[in-house]
Order: sequence, then structure tokens, then C-alpha cells
Amino acid sequence: EGLGEATKTYKMKDWAFNRQRYWGEPIPIVYCDHCGTVMVPYEDLPVKLPMVDSFMPTDTGESPLAGIESYVHTTCPKCGGPAKRETDTMPQWAGSSWYFLRYMDPHNSNAIASQEKLNYWGQVDWYNGGMEHVTRHLIYSRFWNLFLHDIGAVPHAEPYKKRTAQGLILGSDGEKMSKSKGNVVNPLDIIEEYGADTLRTYILFIGDYEMPTPWNDNGVKGCRRFLDKLWRMYEHVTDVALTKETDTMVHKTIKGVTDDLENMKFNTAVAKLMTLSNELGSLEFVPKSAYEQMLRLLYPIAPHITEELWEMLGHENGLVFEPWPSYDESKLVEDMVEIVISINGKVRDKLTMPTDSPETVVKEAALATEKIRTLIEEKPIRKIIIIPNKIVNIVI
Repeated sequence: EGLGEATKTYKMKDWAFNRQRYWGEPIPIVYCDHCGTVMVPYEDLPVKLPMVDSFMPTDTGESPLAGIESYVHTTCPKCGGPAKRETDTMPQWAGSSWYFLRYMDPHNSNAIASQEKLNYWGQVDWYNGGMEHVTRHLIYSRFWNLFLHDIGAVPHAEPYKKRTAQGLILGSDGEKMSKSKGNVVNPLDIIEEYGADTLRTYILFIGDYEMPTPWNDNGVKGCRRFLDKLWRMYEHVTDVALTKETDTMVHKTIKGVTDDLENMKFNTAVAKLMTLSNELGSLEFVPKSAYEQMLRLLYPIAPHITEELWEMLGHENGLVFEPWPSYDESKLVEDMVEIVISINGKVRDKLTMPTDSPETVVKEAALATEKIRTLIEEKPIRKIIIIPNKIVNIVI
């Protein structure tokens, strides 16, 4: 009824733009006793950091640059008299708010990047980071890009097409890690005890990528056992041919892990690899081709152990040069499926049958099992609901 209108609320806070440290972009301002605060002229930009041996902080709380007289003392661009440079530097937000634009044309000495390359490479397809980083840095970066767009320096108003944020890893107490709470886990300690591959695997396996998840030492040990099992399996690897069941399992795992990694479902990708590991580990002889496919799939997650095992298998070129595994759709279909039989919604028995068996055959087989016959006895059957290849529900 025209009583209100849509608005946008930006949770943008005042930006503390100056830092008291050596690294960072110098702020192009000088201070003159006669002219006051004076901007460094465009033709004298950029102001470059001096090459020094020591970046030690000062006792006064000022930037280390304040102690470098050759940098501090300069002349005023307006009157030519003595002046002093601003010795604070810009924060890391300044450079990181637009560096992706420079990546598109890093050797261009006339502009951030040529319009041709900005049109070709822009926008950034995917922005990812922690929730706090995304909510702060993303707004600063958008602010920066919108300004550059307003003055015609870049063609896209929005710098990013999509953004995601990974969840925090919490302390074992379920609280955000902090030194004051004493719940911080030092990754170097984990690497020292369990290895870097274990840490990488656990961080990806710990939970949904975008959800906060508490740290669990038992989970770390579980991932180490998984990798240890993979290592011990090497002793049983031979050139034996794959059975149809194992071949199907490998192709299903390739498809599952590929889809999961593409959709940032890292935890379920690791779970699928653990399942494949259990299947291969149960065999007397592990087919070399299946083992190699597993190493390829696990490589992005645990690169050190997989690269070592790959070399032990006799490969001269590293795994990093191997193509990503592909799967055969025709091998994803299993010949036999397990069908659950329930009575009035409660699971009572199971049945293994050929895939896509006719419903009449499935119904007859379900009613013929000894357990189901005993439970039904003479009770009248009202209806039978069949979900192909999955469930037979008998309503009595």
C-alpha cells in the first residue's frame, strides 16, 4: 500500500586505516610547518618503502619508518620547504581489497589492468574465507571495487560472482578457540605427533565445510588409522584382476568423490574413501589398478603419503602430473541390490535380488521368505507398496 520501501543495511564500521609497521603501502602524505597536511603529487607516486636491514618496532609506539631519517625528512610539494613524511602504513586490507585486479595484468605500467583483460578475467568466480573475514573484508573489497567502477577504472561494479565461508573449528569444549580459554589446538603439535597428512585429512573430515565443528582428538587418531591402513595395504597390492563388485565400487567412489569435492563436501569425500579402503583392505590381494585410483583420489587431501606410495609402485612421474580419475557410467549399476522388507513400516527382513526385477517377482519373493510368512500368518494383506530396488512395505 505504499507504506514502506526496501532498504539495505551495511554493517560497515569505521576503518582504522593506519598501521604502525614497516610493511604495507606508505600513506602518500607529508606534513609541512607552513602548508600543513599536503598530498604527495600524482607524478611522484608511488611512495616506496626504503630498503632497510631492521624492521624492529620503536619504543615510542610509532612505525619503524619513524626512525629512518632519510625516509622521514623530505621537501614540501607546495612550498619546497622542509617537511616530514607520514610514517604509518596502510593496513593489509588496502592491498588485499584489489590485488585480484592486478593479477589480471601484473606487468601493465599504465593502469591497474587493461580494459581488455579486465573484461576477459573479471569477475572473480568464487570468493571463499572464514565468516569473520568474509563479512569484513568482503565489504571493504566491494567498497574499493565500487569506487574504481564509479571512476571508470574497472568494468564490473561487483568484484565477485559467488562467495562461501568455511565454518570455524571450535575447541573441544565447543567454544571458539582462544588463548584465554585454554582450548587452542596447536597444529604444529598435531603434525609432530601424527603427521601433516593426518592433520589435513582430519580438518577436511571434521564436519560440514560451512558449519562450525568442535575439535576431537579421537577423530585425529581415526584419520591416522585410515592412513596407516592405506600404507599397510601396499604389501598386498598385486596385478590381480578386479572383480565386477570391486570395479563397481571403484567407479562409484570416483563419481562420489569427484562430485563431493566439486561441491565442497570434503567430509563425505573422505568418508567415501574410507569405505573404499575398507573394501580393498578386506581382500586377500588388492588390485593394483584399484589401489592406484584410490591414491589419485586421496592425493589432494593427503599428498605426502600418496605421493610416496605412488613412487613405491614404480611410477617415475609424480602424482601431481596424473590426470584426475574418470568413471564409467555403465559400471555404476550393480547387478544385485538389497531390498528391505517391512511390515506396517517396521523393517522385518531383507532380500537380495537382481537390479530392476519386475514388481510381481519382487512381491512374490518378499512374501515367500520364511520370516515374513511367519509374521503375516493368516492376517489379511491390505496392500503392498514397492519402491523399486529399495523397499517392499506390506500393510496388514
